Amino acid sequence: MFLIASIFLISTASKPDESPRALTLEDYLNGNFQYKTFSPYWVSGNACLTACFVQQTSFSDIKFVLGNRVFLCFSMTFICMYYHFNFPLFFSDFITENQLPHNIQYISWSPVGHKLVYVYQNNIYLKQSPRDPAFKITSDGKDNEIFNGIPDWVYEEEMLATKYALWWSPNGKYIAYVQFNDTNIPIIEYSYYGEEQYPRKITIPYPKAGAKNPTVRVFIVDTTNPEGLGPKEVPVPAMIASSDHYVTWLTWVTDNRICVQWLRRVQNFSVLAVCDFKGSSNSWDCPENQQHIEESRTGWAGGFFVSTPHFTSDSNSYYKIFSDKSGYKHIHYINGSVENAIPITSGQWEAIYIFRVTDDAVFYSSNEFEGYPGRRNIYKINLRTKPPRKQCITCNLRKERCQYYTARFSDNAKYYALICYGIMHTRIIITTNDIFVTHLFFLALWYKMLLPPEFDRSKKYPLLIQVYGGPCSQDVRLTFSVSWITYLVSKEGIIAVVVDGRGTAFQGDKMLYAVYRRLGLYEVEDQISAVKKFIEMGFVDEKRIAIWGWSYGGYVTSLALGSGSGVFKCGIAVAPVSSWEYYGMETFNKHCLGKQDILFNDFLHENSTVMVRAKNFQNVEYLLIHGTADDNVHFQNSAQIAKALVDAQVDFQAMWYTDQNHAIPGLSRKHLYTHMTHFIKQCFSLLE
Repeated sequence: MFLIASIFLISTASKPDESPRALTLEDYLNGNFQYKTFSPYWVSGNACLTACFVQQTSFSDIKFVLGNRVFLCFSMTFICMYYHFNFPLFFSDFITENQLPHNIQYISWSPVGHKLVYVYQNNIYLKQSPRDPAFKITSDGKDNEIFNGIPDWVYEEEMLATKYALWWSPNGKYIAYVQFNDTNIPIIEYSYYGEEQYPRKITIPYPKAGAKNPTVRVFIVDTTNPEGLGPKEVPVPAMIASSDHYVTWLTWVTDNRICVQWLRRVQNFSVLAVCDFKGSSNSWDCPENQQHIEESRTGWAGGFFVSTPHFTSDSNSYYKIFSDKSGYKHIHYINGSVENAIPITSGQWEAIYIFRVTDDAVFYSSNEFEGYPGRRNIYKINLRTKPPRKQCITCNLRKERCQYYTARFSDNAKYYALICYGIMHTRIIITTNDIFVTHLFFLALWYKMLLPPEFDRSKKYPLLIQVYGGPCSQDVRLTFSVSWITYLVSKEGIIAVVVDGRGTAFQGDKMLYAVYRRLGLYEVEDQISAVKKFIEMGFVDEKRIAIWGWSYGGYVTSLALGSGSGVFKCGIAVAPVSSWEYYGMETFNKHCLGKQDILFNDFLHENSTVMVRAKNFQNVEYLLIHGTADDNVHFQNSAQIAKALVDAQVDFQAMWYTDQNHAIPGLSRKHLYTHMTHFIKQCFSLLE
């Protein structure tokens, strides 16, 4: 194993006319050094929203909807109140005819014309224009049971990662939508205490490991005659329909062709089905010769998600990112079958995302440049040259200030907004760009180390490891950020380190899939092994080492503290998973199971469950934190850890945040970081 490092020297924070000072906790909590970014929404080939117009455009056809968030449903979904008005704003009146209902769950304009679709009370409604009455496309929607056009909890959090599940065809003739049936899904219940005399009970369909899946169906409705024709179901491929399965994404190719991606419950087998509208039967047909299989024999299919296709103008061939024969994610060109896919990129690095495909070029991002997995640069492949020629657009564009880019391309890729996330030289962080390689078994681990001001290698410093470590994550990135650990380094003189261990992304399948069916093993081993290497560097006080993490990071933290390694003096776990038995079945199925009918096996129980390590917490200081209204990692996880620690007679600290979700936002977050600061300073004997 190798350790590869980016070293950051933390300098003091100051305004140009002030003497330097340390970054304070209040600076971080008040967002004094937060950056603002710009992410435009392109509405055409030459105009985008967010007060950005590339060139003079006629505004007569632009329509607006205003929304106000009023209630959080899941982690991304808000119920909103919307109002119509005509553009331009200064000369407009609110549209009063056939007004929209309050508490709409999702709303979307057609890409062409003035049609409007929205979801209300789990049903889909269509307006031919803002002033027209709404037509009810579905009528079987039911709270917590039938979801039309919006995802249930599982799909919002783990599969689609969006607040919508409906898609307009390119010219707005059709709407495709997914229906989720959670009727037989087990319910998670928790109390929301609020201000009333009696708590309110919150119920969410939440399939845990081994539980029944939501059933999904894909429908398409013709918006030119929704009443006469009605929704038409898209058939599920036979090789998928025979077992539990998911829908992972829909991509319109033309108004009469759609691509639907399906995934088996054991998520190593995906089918991309291209379906065509058959006018003679008024149905959608997905023939077998248009069904493309993507299968992994070493892990799960794809990365965090199965990648989506980017079709060419011939409406048949497409570009897609998946693993090549060397085990790295790369762009492939598919025209006929995946088996005969042509690699477009190659090497011991990974293509990250395809931005746009035109007749002339493919625009994408990768971490190829100079061999840094944590960089992102924008590339263009010229398809008109023989062979196609690759050009890096950003590699040497202000390289000293930015090494992590993304972009937002206009529809025709004539324009793009370039967005930089770092590295930026500021009065807070000064980057030395020193890279170190140290031998540790057989692997190369990238890490980012933050050193305090006036760092002296002859002195001993306390060390804090910040960990997430979840499958397909990446924390060691060359981006600018000011966080809690930035304050601890700048003000309290602590060294902070982030390590990307096995299971993290963008370094090849061997690294990524190492944790397949082995969650909680290598992630913990790599953090402990890295700490031992840091101790060998000579400037780490081996008696003052701590670890902390949130969510999956809280899980890794807890396992590391319970490992009995003797490396850590203390640690903090925020909203940790404690057993995969208690978490969502999507993650369990993807990373844990080898066979669909296995609920829990001996390896998982003995090696990946925090509670079985309770006695090992006798020799560490442990702070356990959780929100009681966490709909993602349920409070049950921390309750079980606490119970096991009490049964083992372990003295520990705990903090519960009443009615707070997984993010623990607002004033609770300020209280959380203040409390964690006190705990770490006490652990490191830094209290005045």
